[in-house]
Amino acid sequence: MSHRGSRVLRLDALARVEGEAALHLTVHDRTVAEAQLRIYEPPRFFEAFLVGRGHGEPPDITSRICGICPVAYQMTACQAIERACGVTVDGPLAELRRLLYYGEWIESQSLHIHLLHAPDFFGHSSAVELAREHRGAVERGLRIKQAGNAIMERLGGRAIHPINVRLGGFYRVPAPAELAPLAERLRRAHDDALETVRWVAGFDFPDADYDGPLLAMRDPGRYAIDSGTPAVMAAGADSDGAPVRGFPVAEFERHVVERQVPHSTALVSELDGHHYLTGSLARYAVSGRWLHPSALDAAREAGLGDPATGAVCRNPFRSIVVRAVEVAHAVAEALRIIDAYEPPSRPYAAVPPRPATGCAATEAPRGLLYHRYAMDAEGTLTLARIVPPTAQNQAAIEYDLRRQVQSRLNRPGEPPGDEELTALCERAVRNHDPCISCSAHFLDLTVERG
Repeated sequence: MSHRGSRVLRLDALARVEGEAALHLTVHDRTVAEAQLRIYEPPRFFEAFLVGRGHGEPPDITSRICGICPVAYQMTACQAIERACGVTVDGPLAELRRLLYYGEWIESQSLHIHLLHAPDFFGHSSAVELAREHRGAVERGLRIKQAGNAIMERLGGRAIHPINVRLGGFYRVPAPAELAPLAERLRRAHDDALETVRWVAGFDFPDADYDGPLLAMRDPGRYAIDSGTPAVMAAGADSDGAPVRGFPVAEFERHVVERQVPHSTALVSELDGHHYLTGSLARYAVSGRWLHPSALDAAREAGLGDPATGAVCRNPFRSIVVRAVEVAHAVAEALRIIDAYEPPSRPYAAVPPRPATGCAATEAPRGLLYHRYAMDAEGTLTLARIVPPTAQNQAAIEYDLRRQVQSRLNRPGEPPGDEELTALCERAVRNHDPCISCSAHFLDLTVERG
């Protein structure tokens, strides 16, 4: 809508993202005055109804927060409660947990790459349209996703909301013979994953740069997924000499502060007073040098630079390439775990309750996920705190929207029409793969009664 040099662009429903959200963009005289990612999906109060539950229940309950990334919630909940109870899960059980997490990474990242994100680069409105032109690529992506689902079914009992995870490990662990069919499938998926990296590397990427801080888990020697401590790559840093500072998981809420805004049912996060980005670009910046060798070679060939020498990718449009590299890494690492697997002596370690508080963070496909729980002597939860990736990224997405739209408006010539700006905004949001449903379970409720 145009009026006296001003335009208000409203997108009442975003397509090809998980969940429900809208965009509101205001432009005055070719200057972006406001960009809002309006998360209007109803809050679901998970933190509130976890209070009063037994300490063994959060892994099953929190997995219902997201049907695409349930394992991330299960693993983070398990680690937080185990730390509160003074229990460490290691050895084969820890490797099995990582294998299950890799299954989720494979299926979730492949879904976003092929069905949600890739259509943008060809001007298509859906994956169905994309498949008419690039049927082989879409089928390849579905094969990779199915390999990830197969891991989740084997270890978790089913692909969506796995039921085999419990505190201390699993209700049942597989025999080596049960994992052998997965290995055969993953070997084919590894070839498909490397081919996907080559495919997406050939896309036409607009110039863009996210210049804010990047936050990801860091565990020197490995590409962090379910271990390590939070680490921050400074704003604008792009070399091996760039400062990377870390802090203990227990100090997460000192650095990451959430606040409510009128237009969102998700809280908006700031890292030491600044918007920041978590997710694939942040992980690649912080831990890229520890990718599996095959994935590291693929990253170099894809033009991402050499993370072993400090290369950082800050172009949100190229996040699709980083995700593809992460899929190749996850497949290769899953194969490594299966090849070396020896069953643990028991399927789980006992996790007896005690009055304590514990917290943990892991890397969901969309970014860093944080949980904190407190319990009494009987194991009844007295507090639950969950900070999902999209809630952390909301301010960064809005910042990215403003910058990208402003950059387009600054070009000489006729200003872009609403249709062009709409397409640009939708692409900018999908670059970050937001999980709206994951983020919309926060709400501070104040009731005033006379």
